[in-house]
Amino acid sequence: MDTIFSALGNLIYVIIGVVAAWGAYCVIVVWNRVKQKQFPNEEAQIAFLEAIEQPLGRGDYKGAVEVCEGDRRAVCQLAQLALENRELSFSKVKQLVVDRFHRDVLQDLDFRLSWVYTVIKAAPMLGLLGTVMGMMAAFAKLAAAKTVEPDKLAGDIQFALITTALGLAIAIPLVLCTAYINVQIRKMDDLISYGINQFLEIFRNTLTRFPNK
Repeated sequence: MDTIFSALGNLIYVIIGVVAAWGAYCVIVVWNRVKQKQFPNEEAQIAFLEAIEQPLGRGDYKGAVEVCEGDRRAVCQLAQLALENRELSFSKVKQLVVDRFHRDVLQDLDFRLSWVYTVIKAAPMLGLLGTVMGMMAAFAKLAAAKTVEPDKLAGDIQFALITTALGLAIAIPLVLCTAYINVQIRKMDDLISYGINQFLEIFRNTLTRFPNK
């Protein structure tokens, strides 16, 4: 029986370690994704809009696309999407851009964050499972022998407390990280939405002046 509890205890440690690593990895991925999709500040975004406005002011759609190509930031990608679908009506292009922003940026971040929330919920539950197993092992020793050495019981109780602490030590930092990331996502949403609206205004004026290019 001791061998079984020992093996299960080691397995719990391994699973908790894997869960912790996965949670940290997901947080890093989401953070990098947020940084990747936005300009570092509003001034940099305005500079891009001014750069793309220059060829559009001449009706040079190809030149405007070249300004956007290779840039992975959301405003640049969405501007390129609008330019490549300029044969559609402006209302359809606007809807296409908005839908793509919500699907490829916001929903993608929500999906990735859902894994972090899963880890936040799972880690304390795994710690609780370790607690139960540790107590079961301790009571099994008490039931199997008339006299039990205290150090053997202490080992099982220590395991129970360690797994509980590990579960909380994983969940609490991730809660703080996700709270901070959500604030950054809201800021990113505001910045990108502003940039998209500014671009669409420029784009609409260009379509009015150069409808056949």
